[in-house]
Amino acid sequence: MGTATKGSSKMAYFSHPRPISWIVVSVGGLAVFLIYASLVLVSSTIGATFHDFLYGVGSSGKLDGSVVSSINKDTIDAILNKSLGLVDDKPSSDPQSSAVSAGVSSDSKVEPTDAKSSSQVELSGSSLVNSLITKEGSGIETSDAGASNSQESVTSFGNGTDTANSSLPAKSDPQIDLSLAGTNSSSAETTTSNEATPTAVPESREKPNNISSADAVNSDCDLYHGNWIYDPLGPLYTNNSCPIITQMQNCQGNGRPDKDYEDFRWKPSQCDIPRFDPKIFLERMRGKTLAFIGDSVARNQMESMLCILWQVEEPKNQGNRNMQRYYFSSTSVMIIRIWSSWLVKLTSEPFDFAPAGVDKLFLDVPEEKLMEHIPKFDVVVLSSGHWFVKQSVYILNNEIVGGQLWWPDKSKPMKINSVEAYRISVETILTALVTHPNYTGITIVRSYSPDHYEGGAWNTGGSCTGKVKPLAPGELVENVYTNDMHKQQVTGFNSAIKKATNRSKLKLMDITEVFQYRHDGHPGPYRSLDPNKITKRGRDGRPPPQDCLHWCMPGPVDTWNELVFEIIKRELD
Repeated sequence: MGTATKGSSKMAYFSHPRPISWIVVSVGGLAVFLIYASLVLVSSTIGATFHDFLYGVGSSGKLDGSVVSSINKDTIDAILNKSLGLVDDKPSSDPQSSAVSAGVSSDSKVEPTDAKSSSQVELSGSSLVNSLITKEGSGIETSDAGASNSQESVTSFGNGTDTANSSLPAKSDPQIDLSLAGTNSSSAETTTSNEATPTAVPESREKPNNISSADAVNSDCDLYHGNWIYDPLGPLYTNNSCPIITQMQNCQGNGRPDKDYEDFRWKPSQCDIPRFDPKIFLERMRGKTLAFIGDSVARNQMESMLCILWQVEEPKNQGNRNMQRYYFSSTSVMIIRIWSSWLVKLTSEPFDFAPAGVDKLFLDVPEEKLMEHIPKFDVVVLSSGHWFVKQSVYILNNEIVGGQLWWPDKSKPMKINSVEAYRISVETILTALVTHPNYTGITIVRSYSPDHYEGGAWNTGGSCTGKVKPLAPGELVENVYTNDMHKQQVTGFNSAIKKATNRSKLKLMDITEVFQYRHDGHPGPYRSLDPNKITKRGRDGRPPPQDCLHWCMPGPVDTWNELVFEIIKRELD
């Protein structure tokens, strides 16, 4: 009976299934619920966020700030990079991540930052991208759809190219280096606030190739014809990150109000010079010695090199009164500086009719103490010329042949003037190097460094006050004296090459014309920490005392060392 009862129950269960109408009603109810839930979800902020996240910004091109803050930073960066054509599959040659902040003002600059500090994207206002981005050919046109009253701040680079500061948020991306032409260069226009001031810049900025600092550029490339371009990455160091800057060249520390002069770099027309990588430089120079020899401008360049290298390693000071020596222990690299005003024999002892106390230059005799050290150096960078405006007596073949600000017998004409004396001195020192039996290094002759005293000389009211950007093509006023000194230097260089007998190499780093455009790179009146220093012209129009010969640090002088590195790479390769 018990078994029969259980079987009967099962049969009853299967013999009376639920009506089909009940199933239809259940499915219909579920469908209504899902439709209702979908409508609610799509109409909500979450639905809109999800839609925009998947399919991109809507036709207005705007995202609400509260929504964007919840989106992953990497996703935002990927979208922006792809939209602006900044995606590069190759790793950057710069080992440090760089915070590239567009819209750099005159009192701010872009400095390398730790990637961790950029882990969050900070947005000003209520939008991340207030622009419609369209690509046409090689150019990018960007306009602010939400700023109807804004004024365009455009940097002109010639050739019909307009460049403006981008409104993209600051970000840290190791793949963005000098090739960030999509935001601050190429054919881009970006609207900014009414307070922005247009800045004219010489020639066009081209988007450089992704060149590794470890590689020399094409050896056939002319390094000395090109343009000064704005570099959004800013200088290689700051006045606060280098402790050895001579105070007179510490322009920011001395209160100079503008900073744009720090953010221009040299771009040859035929190639790109990689951004200086101090780690790669030290590795390339492993076990070698680099010596800067010459006047105070040589010191200026040596300090620039040390400041660049200091960013990766603090050297040991092993110098003395006669020779500055900085040793980088990681690679056994030595950076040296030797003072030599004229690079030839100098004495203040009486000679013939020239009395004691006046500097006497033996133009055909190289400085003896200098030549004693030459065989120890692998690379020598020479700097001279500016001391030939100082009072001195010129001696050639043991005969007084001329003088500068000194010539007692007016009845007898001088055989040579200061410019000609410079040529002879250049030929003398270079001939001594290329014929020295024990010297096999690379000699780099940095050509005459132009000064920019306008309206007078250094001691007669000359001035470079108020220069805040490089000269544009067509604005350069030729300096006859600078051109004469450069011509005589090159003549002496060429004469010395013909006399070479050893295995050393002699290279001319021809920066004279390039740097005639950088009247903005000097300290001017910002030469000291004195809070009461005069920085503006007086009521009578006279300018304050100033330095328009040496170069601010950081500043254009850093380009010299990028060129030095390029020459070294070419020769070592």
